[in-house]
Amino acid sequence: MRITVLVENTTPTKVLTAEHGLSLYLEYRGTPCLLDAGASGAFAANADTLGIPLDKIQIALLSHGHYDHGGGLGEFLRRNAGAPVYAMAGACQAYYSGDGEKRHDIGIPAPVKAALAGRLHPVDRVAQPLPGLWLIPHTTPGLEEIGKAKKLYRGTADGVTPDDFSHEMSVVLETSRGLVVCNSCCHAGLQAVLGEVTEQFPGRPILAFVGGLHMRGRSHGCEICTFTPEELQAVADCVTAHGVATVYTGHCTGSVAFDLLRPLLGERLQPLTTGQVIDLPD
Repeated sequence: MRITVLVENTTPTKVLTAEHGLSLYLEYRGTPCLLDAGASGAFAANADTLGIPLDKIQIALLSHGHYDHGGGLGEFLRRNAGAPVYAMAGACQAYYSGDGEKRHDIGIPAPVKAALAGRLHPVDRVAQPLPGLWLIPHTTPGLEEIGKAKKLYRGTADGVTPDDFSHEMSVVLETSRGLVVCNSCCHAGLQAVLGEVTEQFPGRPILAFVGGLHMRGRSHGCEICTFTPEELQAVADCVTAHGVATVYTGHCTGSVAFDLLRPLLGERLQPLTTGQVIDLPD
């Protein structure tokens, strides 16, 4: 299988556009798939440059209901007339970041939600839209405490409450050498993500993790890592405990956190960047 990064926060060349977002093109056992569409149409422009025909994609997946992963879906739907879009049932609800006057909308833009009508396939349990490709929802209890700590919220009929990340899913692809786990932001934590995958696929090795680890923050205009040294070590220990061969990470992980994780994981840790191609055995 092959994973091509259509957009990410970084780019090695001016020919491709970077943005705060993530979009991955998956070629899995002959089926072209899209996982997320970034924040805008930048992923589509990059796909054109890379020679990837978006109109040929047969299935689209939305990892969770935030703008930097679903904002570009309007452009995808304009270019692709038939591919279904799979997402957790709550992905089109309202989502916010920050407290008080700093609280702001980070949900899917309203025009994209409107465009999704008739194309969205909501998921509320483990699903397998393609043979060997699985959608795994969160089952770890108490995730709303993480949402509260991270100042992430969701809108409900009863008002705004801490996000429990029930709109977030992992995409797991089976290969001959193990599982490839994609989770675009890991809001619930890598420990929860890998624990849920292991519970669903007991005894199966994990060949690779691909996605973000939600460690990136800002303070006084500078990028920081929001994890303590102890929390970083716990993430590294989790990777080792689950036997993950390679962790490809970027986007919300951030460069500062990546540099702090590198001594803990060595070459097992690899960066993501726009235009990157990852070839993995089927």
